[in-house]
Amino acid sequence: MSSLATLNNHKLELSDISRTATEALAGMKRKVSSVTTISKTEDGWRVLVELVERASIPDTMDLIGVYEVRLDAEGELAGYERIRMRRRCDLEERME
Repeated sequence: MSSLATLNNHKLELSDISRTATEALAGMKRKVSSVTTISKTEDGWRVLVELVERASIPDTMDLIGVYEVRLDAEGELAGYERIRMRRRCDLEERME
């Protein structure tokens, strides 16, 4: 695993950041589809997580919510918000 930061002799790993972001959304009682982005910001971390908002049959028609989770430099939750919705089958353009 990649070591991303060292704070108080604790290495912050990608798995720590991903786990914190997905646990922050756990209270929403929705299934995590994937963590699509983890990026360093000036004051911490930005993580994009896809949640299944509504399951459908076939599953290609599932409604997916894309959430931006913000963590501070220590990996603690600073906030989150849904930034878009899409169907699982929809192709997305990469937004940078």
